Amino acid sequence: MAQKATLVTLNPQDPMTETELTALLLLATATSFTPGPNTTLSTALAANRGLRGALHFVCAVPVGWGLLFVLCAAGLGALVVAVPLLRWGILAGGLAYLLWLASRLARSRALTPADNARLNVTFWQGVALQFLNIKAWMLALAVVAGWIAGRPDATERTLQILPLMLAFGFFSNLLYALVGSLLRGWLAGPVVDGVATGGRLLVFNRIMAGVLVLTALWMGISALSLHTTGAST
Repeated sequence: MAQKATLVTLNPQDPMTETELTALLLLATATSFTPGPNTTLSTALAANRGLRGALHFVCAVPVGWGLLFVLCAAGLGALVVAVPLLRWGILAGGLAYLLWLASRLARSRALTPADNARLNVTFWQGVALQFLNIKAWMLALAVVAGWIAGRPDATERTLQILPLMLAFGFFSNLLYALVGSLLRGWLAGPVVDGVATGGRLLVFNRIMAGVLVLTALWMGISALSLHTTGAST
């Protein structure tokens, strides 16, 4: 019996259970399909530029988050948690970028063609945004801590979880982009003397800009709360 126990110890296997998978799916659904910087931008870009004009950003989100997740699994997340200056630098960059995007969005009232640079977020900007997105960091760190860190099959689990999370990132943003593109024609109005005034689009863009500002505030408050909690323990 002792020999058998030793063999189990030397060859540890810890496959993901149904409970773990269910919890992961619930976490991915709650974080991916709720409003945030990515879904807000996907909606706004599709409403202003059409679905095709938003697809590069929709594709950039899972690519950027996938890179972030792999780096966190490899140890970057522990470094960020351990170095307060690095955490605050990421937070400051994310807040500044969201507020800058909100200011651009709030002033736009004209529907733009897909090849127009106005109100555009390039593919690589979308990838980089994930590294400034506190919501993306929190999700990556949560998944690494709950499903990967300290396990003998960490590499295998990372490779199992990665495509699942990439799919959630892609399809959640695609859904929001589809909604934005469906609203595009209506947002061009009201029509006055045969000319689309873009009044509805201006209101919509300002609401989306407000969501980005609220997201930035939530990011800041969450970071301060975590800092206060950490300082008191």
